[in-house]
Amino acid sequence: MSRRTTRITDASAFVLHSTPWRETSLILKAFSREHGIVTLVAKGAKRPYSGLRSVLMVFQPLSLSWSGAAEVKTLTQAEVVSIIPMPGSVLMSGWYMNELLIKLLALEDPHPVLFDAYAQAISQLAELGHLARGRATAAVLRQFEWVLLREIGYGLSGPTPDFTDASQAAALKVLLQEQILAQVPGSALASRQVLLSLRRLSSPPEPHDL
Repeated sequence: MSRRTTRITDASAFVLHSTPWRETSLILKAFSREHGIVTLVAKGAKRPYSGLRSVLMVFQPLSLSWSGAAEVKTLTQAEVVSIIPMPGSVLMSGWYMNELLIKLLALEDPHPVLFDAYAQAISQLAELGHLARGRATAAVLRQFEWVLLREIGYGLSGPTPDFTDASQAAALKVLLQEQILAQVPGSALASRQVLLSLRRLSSPPEPHDL
């Protein structure tokens, strides 16, 4: 019995990750508000004159359309909703959030609240810009981690904390990241290792940073 073909149009989404496929295409992991994480093939996206090359960028709000009956759907249309300039100083923080979503969410399991929290975090990181270090960046990530854990059923008990409160920052960081690593297969996050390496190289180190 064949599976019914799904056709989705104009879904609010972010590209989380892309990998080359064959000579001219890309395989995407996209996080959509109403459909969760979906795997898409963007045919011809690597061609020099493909309009998709400048659209399928991470950290940018997109409108995506796709179709297909298998786990890997075919991207049929992609448009940029708005441009969010992401300074180099916050890129790894964005990659960290993307990796958490890919590793902790099941495919095609929608989480609208988490999608909104991710979109808010991306906007906040972009606004922080080159000043985004230390407590400012950490507060954004701790808030995202809090929502993520609650959405997947492993949230911490108690009321939502004040993520900007420096007196709570260190303890909150430990609690959230211990809970996250307990859910990650293999307890390894590549982006986190890079972040920690960058922090060790920075001078002087910021308290309560990633």
